[in-house]
Amino acid sequence: MSVTRAEVCIAACADAWRGDGELLASPFGVIPSIGARLARATFAPDLMLSDGEAMLVTGDRAVEGWVPFRSVFDLAWAGRRHAMMMPSQLDRFGNMNISAIGADFAKPDRALIGMRGAPGNTACHPVSYWVPRHQARVFVPKVDVVSGIGYDKTPGPYGLCRVVTNLAVLDFGGPYHAMRLVSVHPGVAVAEVVANTGFDLVIAGEIPQTRSPDSDELRLIREVLDPRETRHREVPLG
Repeated sequence: MSVTRAEVCIAACADAWRGDGELLASPFGVIPSIGARLARATFAPDLMLSDGEAMLVTGDRAVEGWVPFRSVFDLAWAGRRHAMMMPSQLDRFGNMNISAIGADFAKPDRALIGMRGAPGNTACHPVSYWVPRHQARVFVPKVDVVSGIGYDKTPGPYGLCRVVTNLAVLDFGGPYHAMRLVSVHPGVAVAEVVANTGFDLVIAGEIPQTRSPDSDELRLIREVLDPRETRHREVPLG
């Protein structure tokens, strides 16, 4: 069965929550949202999913509990949350920027969404990142604004987990927690990832291929979780 790049990315995002247990998954973006629901529907039955407002839902969005907004902060502060955020810039130690582009913060070249919850997220609970377009303008030597804390600035006790992009899966398993290439998606060469990264990645040995979703996962993605194929708007076919 033919598998699309978007579906590989969904499985890779789902795997970021593997082994988490009873945590609140907070995915940002289409692909991570489908990935969290896929994880819940398959190997992570204890994972908690929010509808983004006040309810806890299952993978098929059936309501199973109530979680008022104030309770989300209680979960976050206690480390009982794993967010997958979308950085505008990300450096080799995991410092991320979603606030502004430009050297002068008082007069930025481009204003973004602001700090939001990034400082608290990276200090209080596990965080992963999703980058729908793996480019050197995202993976930069130094972020313009530190919104989320990287390993050279001592993040919280849970640290940073995975980085999933449209090209590869990465983590912070290199020396001093530098970003390391874990796998490349089917059809992607290591050289393509390197060429689109603005700093030196840690590359140890032969890099494997990212796993593709199995037949049961594909059925769930295509028939239950995303029958309208919104995944291909974020990671286009071809």
